[in-house]
Amino acid sequence: MEEMKNTKNSVLAQVAERLGALTKEELAEKYNCIENKLFEFANFMEANLAFLSTPAGTQIPTEDIIRKALNIEKGIVLPVFTDAKNSIQLYKIMDYDKDLVTNANDVLEPNPERCKKISLDDIEIAIIPGLAFDDKGGRVGFGNNYYSKLITKLPETCRKVALAYEDQIVDQIQMESRKFTVDIIITDKRVIYKI
Repeated sequence: MEEMKNTKNSVLAQVAERLGALTKEELAEKYNCIENKLFEFANFMEANLAFLSTPAGTQIPTEDIIRKALNIEKGIVLPVFTDAKNSIQLYKIMDYDKDLVTNANDVLEPNPERCKKISLDDIEIAIIPGLAFDDKGGRVGFGNNYYSKLITKLPETCRKVALAYEDQIVDQIQMESRKFTVDIIITDKRVIYKI
């Protein structure tokens, strides 16, 4: 367990160093490539309900993606995290500016009083955030296991997709179980299908 933690820390340090070497302009250019690929991705475009998350930390900034998806009338579902056994509740938003509130961790999430609660079974594609990935779909998350648990609860038919800068792709991520992997990773350079 300790060895896995050290390996994850070295992977995160490697990714942080790579991303830190990029200018804002380079990151913006890479982000535009990723966004364009997502909106050309048939699984995303054909899905009625897509799970996304609001940006936090060093993950791909998703605000523009969410706004663009809402503009083309795509159903967007965002999480509300609760402390009760790391559970996630999902809510469909209709308006980025009106339907979101800032939680105690300073992250935007749906306002349950304004948004409709959605079942996990209704999600057709889930955009899973992460800090680092490998080409087998392995991911290093944020340490709270919210998304690892979510991955295992999503329906079999749901595509689990990550958006990442190519600089976040590493040779291998040690994982306790491969059941926590994503199916597809869209980067600024390529689309990686889990091997």
